[in-house]
Amino acid sequence: MSRSSLSLVWPLTAALLVLTVSTPLLTRAEPREAPPVHLSLGTGGTGGVYHEYGAALARIVSSSHGDVRITALTTAASVENNRLVAEGSLDAAFTLADVSALAVAGDPPFDEPLPINAIARLYDNHTHVVVRADSPYRSLSDLAGSTVSVGAKGSGTEMMAERLLDLVGLEEDGGPDAGVHRLRLSIGGSASALERGAIDAFFWSGGLPTQAVADLAERFPIRLLDLSEHVNALSEEHGAYFSELPVPASTYPGVPAVRTIGVPSLLVVGAGMPRPTAEELTRLLFDSRAELAEIHPVALQLHPRSAIATLPVPLHPGAAGYYQEVKYAHDRVAESAAVP
Repeated sequence: MSRSSLSLVWPLTAALLVLTVSTPLLTRAEPREAPPVHLSLGTGGTGGVYHEYGAALARIVSSSHGDVRITALTTAASVENNRLVAEGSLDAAFTLADVSALAVAGDPPFDEPLPINAIARLYDNHTHVVVRADSPYRSLSDLAGSTVSVGAKGSGTEMMAERLLDLVGLEEDGGPDAGVHRLRLSIGGSASALERGAIDAFFWSGGLPTQAVADLAERFPIRLLDLSEHVNALSEEHGAYFSELPVPASTYPGVPAVRTIGVPSLLVVGAGMPRPTAEELTRLLFDSRAELAEIHPVALQLHPRSAIATLPVPLHPGAAGYYQEVKYAHDRVAESAAVP
């Protein structure tokens, strides 16, 4: 992988981490030497949970695991991350599950099936449509004639926004009463534009809470639109990747509770990643869970039972080996506890 060519487009967000202590292996009956793990990790935009999660994983690994080198990269997120992993420009990346499903099927916006495997299902993203608290907008249909940020180009947020606007018949620049003027801004750019009055609303798909939205709510009164009425229509048209989830009132300062659309997040790698590397990456992810949760609560959703639910994106054989190993270890513990 060429680091120099990638850095022309996606800036580095974490320093290269080189470690010298050995990796603890907690689930094998007999110790083994951990293979070196030298990986690039695609995250998302600054201020989003993918970015925070990926940078935190790199920092945690740097302090507690050995022979590991991880570079965290800022990217446009889901759509671009799948392409970069498939072409080998990234070793691993975060993505929305519905986007990776299109990638492995070769459906638009992808031109052909991409060789993507999953390491884990991580947590559920929540779709945000953020408006000023004093705005007249109460539903997606109310956005007719407005100017909206649909997220960064090549992001899962952009895909979700376009699907939702299409559901309610809001075409791009379809006239003052029928369409929506789209801007494609990062999460940070979207928050700033709403505060300045340059846009009327913005879309965002991320874990709870998303720091950029929390910071905006501290400075400026905002609301979220309730999107629960669109869950069934999305599922019927695009597959069963969507669920109705709450955004509790305590999530963002002064923002009332709503119900919205949830989509799972995955950690994906190229199908050609060596099995020992994928297994060790899975192990590192789970070994870091408790410390990740101290940085962001979405890490608490990571569990071996739910992590394997990545279909139609297949689990990498190395990740599958880790989950089989963990199940074996858990079974042995249960059997020992049952012995009188």
